[in-house]
Amino acid sequence: MGDMANSSIEFHPKPQQQREVPHVGGFGCTLAELRSLMELRGAEALQKIQEAYGDVSGLCRRLKTSPTEGLADNTNDLEKRRQIYGQNFIPPKQPKTFLQLVWEALQDVTLIILEVAAIVSLGLSFYAPPGEESEACGNVSGGAEDEGEAEAGWIEGAAILLSVICVVLVTAFNDWSKEKQFRGLQSRIEQEQKFTVIRNGQLLQVPVAALVVGDIAQVKYGDLLPADGVLIQGNDLKIDESSLTGESDHVRKSADKDPMLLSGTHVMEGSGRMVVTAVGVNSQTGIIFTLLGAGGEEEEKKDKKGKQQDGAMDSSQTRAKKQDGAVAMEMQPLKSAEGGEMEEREKKKTNVPKKEKSVLQGKLTKLAVQIGKAGLVMSAITVIILVLYFVIETFVVDGRVWLAECTPVYVQYFVKFFIIGVTVLVVAVPEGLPLAVTISLAYSVKKMMKDNNLVRHLDACETMGNATAICSDKTGTLTTNRMTVVQSYLGDTHYKEIPAPSALTPKILDLLVHAISINSAYTTKILPPEKEGALPRQVGNKTECALLGFVLDLKRDFQPVREQIPEDKLYKVYTFNSVRKSMSTVIHMPDGSFRLFSKGASEILLKKCTNILNSNGELRGFRPRDRDDMVKKIIEPMACDGLRTICIAYKDFPANQEPDWDNENDVVGDLTCIAVVGIEDPVRPEVPEAIRKCQRAGITVRMVTGDNINTARAIAAKCGIIHPGEDFLCLEGKEFNRRIRNEKGEIEQERLDKVWPKLRVLARSSPTDKHTLVKGIIDSTTGEQRQVVAVTGDGTNDGPALKKADVGFAMGIAGTDVAKEASDIILTDDNFTSIVKAVMWGRNVYDSISKFLQFQLTVNVVAVIVAFTGACITQDSPLKAVQMLWVNLIMDTFASLALATEPPTESLLLRKPYGRDKPLISRTMMKNILGHAVYQLTIIFTLLFVGELFFDIDSGRNAPLHSPPSEHYTIIFNTFVMMQLFNEINARKIHGERNVFDGIFSNPIFCTIVLGTFGIQIVIVQFGGKPFSCSPLSTEQWLWCLFVGVGELVWGQVIATIPTSQLKCLKEAGHGPGKDEMTDEELAEGEEEIDHAERELRRGQILWFRGLNRIQTQMEVVSTFKRSGSFQGAVRRRSSVLSQLHDVTNLSTPTHVTLSAAKPTSTAGTEESSQSPRRRK
Repeated sequence: MGDMANSSIEFHPKPQQQREVPHVGGFGCTLAELRSLMELRGAEALQKIQEAYGDVSGLCRRLKTSPTEGLADNTNDLEKRRQIYGQNFIPPKQPKTFLQLVWEALQDVTLIILEVAAIVSLGLSFYAPPGEESEACGNVSGGAEDEGEAEAGWIEGAAILLSVICVVLVTAFNDWSKEKQFRGLQSRIEQEQKFTVIRNGQLLQVPVAALVVGDIAQVKYGDLLPADGVLIQGNDLKIDESSLTGESDHVRKSADKDPMLLSGTHVMEGSGRMVVTAVGVNSQTGIIFTLLGAGGEEEEKKDKKGKQQDGAMDSSQTRAKKQDGAVAMEMQPLKSAEGGEMEEREKKKTNVPKKEKSVLQGKLTKLAVQIGKAGLVMSAITVIILVLYFVIETFVVDGRVWLAECTPVYVQYFVKFFIIGVTVLVVAVPEGLPLAVTISLAYSVKKMMKDNNLVRHLDACETMGNATAICSDKTGTLTTNRMTVVQSYLGDTHYKEIPAPSALTPKILDLLVHAISINSAYTTKILPPEKEGALPRQVGNKTECALLGFVLDLKRDFQPVREQIPEDKLYKVYTFNSVRKSMSTVIHMPDGSFRLFSKGASEILLKKCTNILNSNGELRGFRPRDRDDMVKKIIEPMACDGLRTICIAYKDFPANQEPDWDNENDVVGDLTCIAVVGIEDPVRPEVPEAIRKCQRAGITVRMVTGDNINTARAIAAKCGIIHPGEDFLCLEGKEFNRRIRNEKGEIEQERLDKVWPKLRVLARSSPTDKHTLVKGIIDSTTGEQRQVVAVTGDGTNDGPALKKADVGFAMGIAGTDVAKEASDIILTDDNFTSIVKAVMWGRNVYDSISKFLQFQLTVNVVAVIVAFTGACITQDSPLKAVQMLWVNLIMDTFASLALATEPPTESLLLRKPYGRDKPLISRTMMKNILGHAVYQLTIIFTLLFVGELFFDIDSGRNAPLHSPPSEHYTIIFNTFVMMQLFNEINARKIHGERNVFDGIFSNPIFCTIVLGTFGIQIVIVQFGGKPFSCSPLSTEQWLWCLFVGVGELVWGQVIATIPTSQLKCLKEAGHGPGKDEMTDEELAEGEEEIDHAERELRRGQILWFRGLNRIQTQMEVVSTFKRSGSFQGAVRRRSSVLSQLHDVTNLSTPTHVTLSAAKPTSTAGTEESSQSPRRRK
């Protein structure tokens, strides 16, 4: 793949000129020909194929490939094809360079203010006022008598600049490593996407990037097409092309009407084979991507690209322009067909994140804004007081006149006051917040990979910690998805185990073997085990594998039957979907008649049977009364054993009258039942324990399945989802809909609220039911807290529910591309226990951030109050700008690293979830913050006003400008830092635990950081000198500072003793913008920050940015939070552009589809949604 980048350059600018030579490399088609062919649709395309190549097999011959055998797997040939027709790869957008990231970090308003102040300060320090000797300027320059000191005036400005540079580098480095991690993650998602092709007559799974023009690819339900192609043979194939055309109706494809298959579209039903005609930048998605300039680059660049390529794509450009609206939408990680959002998006140019702000981000933004406002007010007051005090004292009290030559001296004072004000602001604003969140999330995501959770959207792991409900599929998630037939009803006999072949009439046996072998996807097979003694390998649809296994158990083989009637000889196939819940295949018999084989959910198919085979293999009538008998005696007992029941039937049509095959109800009716089989799918051994953990952690597990209600109830009991004697509901989809809809058939939230709290099993549910349930639970406001819902899904039709849920889990093994694309987290082992791990990590993220907040806010409160009161009483902040920056840098950056990387413990699963409305800062945390602040302030003020007497040193108060650093203020600074260091250890526990050292050694990062910070502090104090305004301290003074620091730990124990319940006056802070508990004033204030109406639109993506812009207009400072408030916006702005573009770039992670939840018919069935195989491949 080394020359991928060149490939795009090669093909784009002038394919026509390059390929003037016909039949390049011995192939009968040029790149330009194939590209123009793929731009046609329907009848035009067919006509073009017939004129140019005769038919599709003519096209295959020109491309030197065989429609049945595929390409020879010959490396040279494949390489040659890549050289000529390109690779299936779209070059990703270049990542931002480190310098760009540095530039971005410099945009921070607070930093800009500091830089300006520092530069002004620097400039003034080099200016020596001429009237130095004149007394006119008063004692203003009193301390500057000493020449050396006057020289050192520049140091403060330089030091501020230096610390700004440090902050910027740290920020940029963090962003850079974050992006790198994300790319790693993305490429891993991409490598996992494989596609089935035929090479040398063998079915192979190859990575999507390895597809070449001329490959014969197998297309099946749930696939995302990775390249353009022409259909060779299809069964009932329907494609959702909304990602390219914006039309949500499914397009029927067939070799004789519309054979054109386009990359980036989804297969919603059926199966088929296609010959690949365009890959990478030459495929439809690729062309559009190139027009978009490989994604979200700025408009100018787009224009440039457009100009370069004009020559290359006259026709395609106009086409793609037409589709641009749809495409721009498709490129967003948001699946929605609302045009209104489009203009919005164009304006923003930022890539909209997948969901509305996650719960945590909402709370953080709000908190950050409040703190920012408070900080701004405090710093403004500080500056005003300082200036007034100075002016009044100098010009009113001392009665001086402002002389021209004194101006620089006065200005220097004002600059100093300004710097103090900015310092207060810098300390007030918790810049470390976004960093803590990012570090915590990135760390968790990395570790979650090991627990089989592939996180696609960073905020999903934090949301998962708040989950209060999990709606899980049954098949494959709770069960092993290795199905076997264990009971059967054949020839009037109910067999509890596999019957001996001799016990069955040859006619029945023969019909059964044919019905199973032919009426199932030919890609489904049972292969010999890989290792001696292992179980045979099941490939393809698991339900069909169970039936094929049954044929093998009856000592017959399905392969010869399939060879006798190959797939292209099948006359008509009605593939499985969630509406039919059955699959039927018609074959042409040698005598000219037709025979239809059908299989499907037993209660549905038996309603269509009018005959049944008796023990001699003869037909006997099958009346509704017989059917009820059979349901009672055969099907219900099987279902109560947790078996999935499937009916197998057939029907013969005479040769002389061919039915209307499109009238499906008549064709699949009057069937003759051959057999009913019970398929077992055992519960995974580790699931009951995992579900018990969830229930203990306060998470309700619900099972949503397409299976029969008895089967579902039996499995739910085995898993521990339902317990005998409890008050719970198990409903079927029909009954569920009856209960939640009013007379007009509309869903009512009040009705839903009566159903969902007790609902544990929803059986025979359609994808729409699943979506309705998830939406209903999320929107519900009953109960003490709003619900946060996680959903698992694997089928294409689970897309809407996965999208709607707060966290969507897709199955890595059984899941279709569509499901993976709609999800937030991919379970690489399809196992429910991995979900429990995700909950643990999610809670850990939440706790890590709370720990950091508790620590950070204590620092902020103390530093702001000290700077403010100190400045007002002594005209000089006890903590200097550079010292503040150091405190801010270490305290923020390192503490966020230390506290955000605490590993999770099992004990996290012993508490209830926080839910949506729980404030970030609980009362316990508030008690800790204020308690520690009281201790620290008492110590600092004592030191400030009587410290010089206690230590017997000179007072540092009221020192003139440029005076040397005093020991007095150095002790204050040192004590402050020591107290923070020990408080960092206190911050490790946020629920009022006593043992703050618990598990401290399991986190080496924490220990390293605490010790490292301590080491640097010693260096600063002893050798920092003028830049840090420090003078070296004696050992005794150091010991006192340490002693006061250790006092923090003791004080922490005192605070822990005070019961939180007694402190009614404490207010929690950092609520989510929940509208339930807000007062009107708060609402009015909140309204500006994050609209509630907007919150209600679950499409909060854009609003997230709108909200942010609003905040930014309100107050400049909060740009500090451009990284904070939208820190994830940024991660995701960057990453989703990245992921989407990079993603589709390799055409690997699917492009975006509009899945309409409103039409249940529009989507194909989940494995769950039936008792019968769900895919036709």
